[in-house]
Amino acid sequence: MSFNGFTEEDFNVFTVEGLEPRMDQLKGKIRPKLEELGHHFAPTLSSLVGDEMYYHVAKHARRKVNPPKDTWVAIANSNRGYKMLPHFQIGLFETHLFVWFAVIYECPIKQQFAEQLLSQMNTIKQQIPSHFVWSGDHTKPEATSHQEADLEALFERLRDVKKAEILCGIHIDRNDPIVSNGAELIKRIDETFTTLAPLYRLTSPIHN
Repeated sequence: MSFNGFTEEDFNVFTVEGLEPRMDQLKGKIRPKLEELGHHFAPTLSSLVGDEMYYHVAKHARRKVNPPKDTWVAIANSNRGYKMLPHFQIGLFETHLFVWFAVIYECPIKQQFAEQLLSQMNTIKQQIPSHFVWSGDHTKPEATSHQEADLEALFERLRDVKKAEILCGIHIDRNDPIVSNGAELIKRIDETFTTLAPLYRLTSPIHN
């Protein structure tokens, strides 16, 4: 795959004022790259997790006023959608690129998955590398490093709070040279998905 990576211009799209002007820039600059990544990684993830995976590039169709602060491609085991399923994401905020495994608030198996996470917590602590990060809200750019995250509190919140979410993965600063090096970035994303695949597999008995 001859992917060219992301540029300063791509990240600067999130500074464009107004919904329509920003959406025009997103569609022209970033969406084709997310399509490329989705096309490349859907078969890779299918092999990794044992489910047929399909990619979905964010359309931001519900937005009427506020321009999006981030955008992404999501990869899940349905061609109809991803929000109700455990899934993987590659995307951008203005400050960084993110690569996630995600279970967000629409997913109906959150409680069962949280119980799985709690039962496997010690294994997860050991398996996830220290430079990975955790988040409880996919709409916010902030995340907590694996070393500092209170996993028990995150997992219990996922179990007990209706709007709770769980995301695990990496952030890459927009100024990191790997972001604009397509081949190296593909390799880093591939390594990240390989590391995250066991989290997805914990959901398989629940959602399949």
